[in-house]
Amino acid sequence: MAAPLDTLVTVFGGSGFVGRHVVRALAKRDYRIRVAVRRPELAGYLQPLGRVGQIHTVQANIRNPASIKAAMRDASIVVNLVGILAEGGKQSFDAVQAEGAGAIAQAAAEIGARLVHVSAIGADANSESAYGRAKAAGEANVLAAVPTASILRPSLVFGPEDSLTNRFASLARMAPVMPVFGAETRMQPVFVGDVAQAVADAAEGKTKPGAVYELGGPEVLTMQEIVEIVLKTIERERMILPVPMGIAKLKSYFLQFAPGDFKLTPDQVAMLKVDNVVSDAAKAAGLTLEGLGIAPDSLETVAPQYLWRFRATGQFAHNGAN
Repeated sequence: MAAPLDTLVTVFGGSGFVGRHVVRALAKRDYRIRVAVRRPELAGYLQPLGRVGQIHTVQANIRNPASIKAAMRDASIVVNLVGILAEGGKQSFDAVQAEGAGAIAQAAAEIGARLVHVSAIGADANSESAYGRAKAAGEANVLAAVPTASILRPSLVFGPEDSLTNRFASLARMAPVMPVFGAETRMQPVFVGDVAQAVADAAEGKTKPGAVYELGGPEVLTMQEIVEIVLKTIERERMILPVPMGIAKLKSYFLQFAPGDFKLTPDQVAMLKVDNVVSDAAKAAGLTLEGLGIAPDSLETVAPQYLWRFRATGQFAHNGAN
C-alpha cells in the first residue's frame, strides 16, 4: 500500500459522534479522507480536523449502491461507521445495519479496498433486540463479501458528544429523581478516543484479517454505577430509582414517542436485558484494545473533562452538590 499521504480513506458515517473522532485519528496519521454522508453541507465542521484539503465530504446514501461506489472511487481503505439506535421512516435497522453494511462491503470488494466495519457488542443473530440481530446480519454480510475485513465491536461509547453520559447529566439538571432502566445490567463503557485509535490501527492493517475485536474500557460497571459516576462528576445529588424491566418495557411503548433525552424504545429495553461486556474468548485471543496495545481510559478519568458544563457552578467552583 502507498504511504499515508497518498492513501485515500473513505469513511461512511464520519459525521456522527464516533465518526468525527475517527476522522481526526486518521488525519493525524496523514491519510487523505473522504467522508461519505447524506448531508455534506452539514458536515463542514470536520474539515478543521485536518490540514487544508486533507478532508472533504461527499454525498452518499447507503441505500443507493451507485452513490456508495462513487464515494469509494480511488480509495484504498474503507471504514463503515453507519449505525442507528432507533428506527425511523426508511432508516430501519435492516436497511442501515444489515443491507447497508453488505452493500458497502460488496463495493469495497469490487475495488479491492481494505475494509474496517464498526459493529457493536451485542451483535447476535438470536438477540431479542432487532438492533442486535441487524448488527449480526451486517457482520455476516461484510465477511461474506470481504473475508479479510476487520470487525470492531465497541461496548457503550462515551465522550464529549455522546448520548449516554450527556443524557444522564442533562436529565439530572431537570429531575430530582433519576429512573434507571436496566440498573443491574453490566456494561464496559469505552472512550470514543480509544475506539477511534482502534479504527485507525485497523485501517493501517494492524488487526488480524477477518477477526472480530471487542472494545471495552478498563472497568465493568452496572448501568446504575454509570449514573452514579455521572452524578458525582456533575456534583448533583439525586435519588436513583431502579426500574424493573417489566415496567421499563411497558413505559417504553409511550416513551418511544418522547423527544430528546426522554426517548426510550422497546428495542432499547430489550438490549438492556443483556450484559454488554468484552467476552472471555476475545480476551484470550487478544482481540481487544489491550491486544492492539491501547490502554483504555476510564469513565471517571475522562468524564470530568466534558461534563463540567452540567455542574451548577461550572468548571471553576466546587461548592458541593445541588
